Amino acid sequence: MIRFALWPLAVMTVLNRVFIKAVNGFITDDYKPVYQASLDFLNGREVYTSNFDWVDPHYLYPPSGTLLIAPIAVIDYEKSRWLFILLNAVAILIAWYLLLRLFNYTLRSIAAPVLLLAMFLSETVINTLVFTNVNGCLLLAEMLFLILLLRRRDIWAGVVLGLSIAVKPTLAPLLLIALVRKQWTLVATAVTIPIALTAVAWPLSRDPERFFTRTLPYLFETRDYFNSAIPGNAEYYGLPPWLTWTIRLTMVVLVLVSLWILYRYYRSDELFFVTTASGVLLTASWLLASLGQMYYSMMLFPFLMSVVLRNSVLRNWPAWLAVFGFLSYDKWLSDRWPDIGRNLEYLRITFGWGLLLVVVFCVLGDRYLAARREGRLPNLDPAWMADAPDPRDGGTDGFATPAQPGRPPAPTAPSTPEPAGTRVAETQSVHG
Repeated sequence: MIRFALWPLAVMTVLNRVFIKAVNGFITDDYKPVYQASLDFLNGREVYTSNFDWVDPHYLYPPSGTLLIAPIAVIDYEKSRWLFILLNAVAILIAWYLLLRLFNYTLRSIAAPVLLLAMFLSETVINTLVFTNVNGCLLLAEMLFLILLLRRRDIWAGVVLGLSIAVKPTLAPLLLIALVRKQWTLVATAVTIPIALTAVAWPLSRDPERFFTRTLPYLFETRDYFNSAIPGNAEYYGLPPWLTWTIRLTMVVLVLVSLWILYRYYRSDELFFVTTASGVLLTASWLLASLGQMYYSMMLFPFLMSVVLRNSVLRNWPAWLAVFGFLSYDKWLSDRWPDIGRNLEYLRITFGWGLLLVVVFCVLGDRYLAARREGRLPNLDPAWMADAPDPRDGGTDGFATPAQPGRPPAPTAPSTPEPAGTRVAETQSVHG
């Protein structure tokens, strides 16, 4: 019954987000500078001409990304934007299906409509479509990379990751997972592809060197607007540098400890290790670097889906309070309490990412200390987890098949007769 109710809600939400909200657009338009840069590239004009003194969206893709994305300017702007919205929507839907399959769920499971509805209710999917940026394609690249990584298809995994880095380096931290798993071919391929594409794009561009001399330094600067990273909010609220660095270094320590525990004790549990480590790495890169924007959180969907695993670090309410902070589409700006509302709106993403990293550290640290105290190392998971439900055990359609009316229950195998008094003895031993 839950599936029957959720499917129409999910499908209608998808249609609304793609064909109404996205097509309507918003004052923020990430697509226009990308389209203009692609048009300039195809016509032999300068590409890197953004005025960084303005807060409007800038064109920040490297020459390799310009080369790959330039075909969008072959047709007029409006039709090109509609096609790009559709491309991202299709990419998100394919990523949704791959995410289900990664955790051994099918389209018949309750997880399918729940996940689809949750994705298209989130800020990250809505604004990716409305602002019309490339994040939906990056999510698909992440899903393909994780699946190919786990299957040891190193060359293809490297190709996918390399192409995504060539356009936008959001997924570059995932190279560390391939490094610690010693998948050297994957790393070499992922690094070679953006370099090769840059070499191809260089003679075709009018001003490729300006990306490295002008745009790249800007990317490493901390801006105090549309920036949910710790240094961005510190700039906005005027925190002293010593306090900003204290907060950042503290979070770095928490992240390093979490990654060490994951690598030392969980790397053989590949699905849990890869999805959890990827979530920690990506969250840390947005929170601690110079720029972090809310809709980057789309790349955390694989990590959040790991809640279905029996040893997930997300099976607690603080984790989902954190998720609400950076995924909710709700606005907290208040006409009655403007200062409080503004602070809640501006800080909820930063606090959400930070709380998520704190939760991971606390859960993994507690497991480690408990296992060391009880002499269970290197096994961090308590014994009861072995019997907990897990999609890796199969049978994840998400619903039980009810007994048919008028049909007797299926026969069970005859049990071995027990000696008289056995049950009484067991009962007596239980009750003392």
